[in-house]
Amino acid sequence: MRYLLIVLLGLLPVLATAVEFDDATRYLPLGKAMQVYEDRDGSASIAQVSAPTFASRFRTHHEDVLNAGYSTSVFWLKLDLHYLASANASPRPWLLELAYPPLDHLELYLPGSDGVYRLAQRTGDALPYDSRQIRQNNYLFELPLRPGQATTAYLRLHSQGSVQAPLALWSAEAYLEEQPTRLYVLGMIYGVLLVMLVYNLFIFISVRDVSYLYYILYIASFGLYQVSVNGAGVAYFWPDSPWWANAATPLFIGAAGLFGCQFARHFLRLGKISRGLDRLLQLLMLGGVLVMVLSVSMPYGIALRMATVLALLFTVSIFTAGLYAWIRGLRVARWFIIAWTAFLLGGLVNTLMVLGYLPNVFITMYASQLGSALEVALLSLALADRINSMREQQAQTLRETGRTLEQLNQQLARSNLLKDEFLATVTHELRTPMNGVIGSLELMQTLPMSAEMAQYQRTAVGSAQDMMGMVDDILTLTELQAGRLRAQPAPFSLRRMLQELRAGHAGTALGKGLYLSLDIPAELPDELLGDAQKLARCLCCLVDNGLKFTHQGGVMVQVRGRRLGPDSLTLTFTVSDSGIGFDDLDQAILYQRFFQVDGSMTRRYGGLGIGLSICRQMGELLDGRLSHESTRGLGSRFELTLNVAIAQIQMPPGRAASGAIRF
Repeated sequence: MRYLLIVLLGLLPVLATAVEFDDATRYLPLGKAMQVYEDRDGSASIAQVSAPTFASRFRTHHEDVLNAGYSTSVFWLKLDLHYLASANASPRPWLLELAYPPLDHLELYLPGSDGVYRLAQRTGDALPYDSRQIRQNNYLFELPLRPGQATTAYLRLHSQGSVQAPLALWSAEAYLEEQPTRLYVLGMIYGVLLVMLVYNLFIFISVRDVSYLYYILYIASFGLYQVSVNGAGVAYFWPDSPWWANAATPLFIGAAGLFGCQFARHFLRLGKISRGLDRLLQLLMLGGVLVMVLSVSMPYGIALRMATVLALLFTVSIFTAGLYAWIRGLRVARWFIIAWTAFLLGGLVNTLMVLGYLPNVFITMYASQLGSALEVALLSLALADRINSMREQQAQTLRETGRTLEQLNQQLARSNLLKDEFLATVTHELRTPMNGVIGSLELMQTLPMSAEMAQYQRTAVGSAQDMMGMVDDILTLTELQAGRLRAQPAPFSLRRMLQELRAGHAGTALGKGLYLSLDIPAELPDELLGDAQKLARCLCCLVDNGLKFTHQGGVMVQVRGRRLGPDSLTLTFTVSDSGIGFDDLDQAILYQRFFQVDGSMTRRYGGLGIGLSICRQMGELLDGRLSHESTRGLGSRFELTLNVAIAQIQMPPGRAASGAIRF
C-alpha cells in the first residue's frame, strides 16, 4: 500500500495536467493541453528538460496553436497524455500531427522502458522527405500508447522561418477518414489556380494584351509558392532537396511580387493616372528581384523575413493603387479592387498568421488559397469588363476617326480640285509661249545655217516638242480628273489613224534601232464612227511606253475585230513590246498617276508617269476596257477593247495600210 501511494504521488503532477482521451476520441486539439519552454540559446538537452527539477520552467499554453512568429529560439513542447481505456481493451494506433510543413527541425522524444527519454523521430523541412515516419505533407508521429497508460512526450522545434505548432492527436481511423476532405479542398484550390492560368492564357492569346501575360506569371508564381509552403513541393517535386525546399518559398514570393506589380501597373494604367504609385510599384518590383536573389544567396531566414515584408508592402500598395484608379474613374478598377480585395485579404490573413498575430487554424492557414479561388470569379468580371471597355473605346475611336477622315477627305478633295485647276491654268498658259518657241524654231529651218547650228536647231525643236507633249499630257489629265472631257463620235478612217500613229513614232523607233509594226486584217472595216482623237491618244500612250522601255526588238500594234451586228463591232488593239517588262502589279497601283515601277526610271527613262493613267481614263471615257500582261525581262502586252459603230460608206483599204513595216 505504501508503494502504491508513492507511485500515485509521483504521477500526481502528470495526472493533474494530463489530457485524457479514450477509445471514443477521434480528434483532439492539443494547443491548450501542452506546456512550452523557450530555450533562447538552444543549449538545453532532453535530459535537462525531462528532469523533474526543470518542470517549473515550462509554461502552460493557453492558445489553440503555438505561434512564435520569426524566432531564433528553440521551443520545447511537453505533452502529458493519459489514455483512458478498459484493461482488456486492445491497443489502438494513435497519431500525433503537427500541421505546419515549413518547420525546419522537429524532434520527438519518448520515454523508454527504463523511463529515460530517447529520440524517437527527427524530421523537418531541412531534412529529406524520407526522414518522415509517415510520408505526408504535415508531420505525423505514431505514438505507442497502451490502454490506461499515462505518457509524457517532448517535442523540440527550431526553424529559421516562422515557428508554429498546430498540434493534434488523431485516431488512425479518423485521420484516414479526414484525408479525402483535405485533399478535396487542396485539389479545389490548386484546380482553381490551374483554371485561372489556362483561362487567362486563352485571353492573352485572343487579345494579345501583355497585362494578362503578367497576370499569368503572377498566378504561376503564387501557385508555386503555395505548393512550396503547403508541403506539396517536398512531397512530390523536390523530396531530396532540403535547400531548395527552403529557398523556393522566398523565391516565389519575390516572383509573385515582381509580376503582380507589373500586372497592376499595366492593368490600371498607373503610368497615366499616377506617376507616384507607378514608381512605388516599380520599387516593389526591384524589391521582388532582390528577394529572389537573396533567396539563393543568403540564409533562408533573412530572405524569408524580407519576403514577408515585401508581401505586406505589396498587399497594401496594390490595394491602394486599385482604389486610387477607381476614384479617378477608371472603369475596370471597380472589379479589379473587389477581386483583389478578396485575394489580398486572404494573403493578409495568411501573412499575419505567419507573423504570429493570428492563430493558426484552417481558415488562416489556407486563407490566401481560398481568397485566390474567390478572386477567379470576381476577376473574370473584371476581365470581361475590360474587354467591353476596350470595345467601347475602339468603337468611339473608330467613330472619331471616321469623322476625322471624312473631314480630311473633304480637305483633300478641295486640295486636289485646287491642284487640278492650278495645273490646268499653268498648262494653258504654257501652251502659248511653247507654240511661239516651236514656231520660231521651225522658221529657223528656212534660214541658212552651219551644220553645227542646224544640229542645235534640231535639238531645240525636239526638246520643245517633248515639252509641249508633257504640257498636253498634264492638261489632258487635269481635264479628265475634272470630268470636262466627253466622247465626241465622228466618222474616221481606222487605217489612216494607225498610219499617223506609226508615222508619229517612226523617228523614235528608228533612232533606237527598233521595229514598229502594224497588223490590220484586210477584211476589217476602215470607215468607223467614234472619237478618233481620244482613241489615238490612248494608243499613242501605249506605243510611247513600249518604245521607251524597249532596248532590243520592237513594238507591234495588232488590231482585231468581231462583229456584234450589221452596224457595230468590237475592236481589240494589242500593243506588245519586247522591253524590260515588270512583275505582276495591282491595277490600282499600275494605273495610278505619277507611278513608276522603279523610282529610278524617272531619271533613266524620263516621263511623268501619267501615260497609263491617261490611257486608262481615256479608254473608260470611250466605254472601253484596258488590260495588261507582263513578265520582267520578257516584255509587256496591253490590250484595249471597245465597241464602235460602222460608217455607212466604206472605202477599200489601201495596201500600205494593211502591211507590216519594220524599222
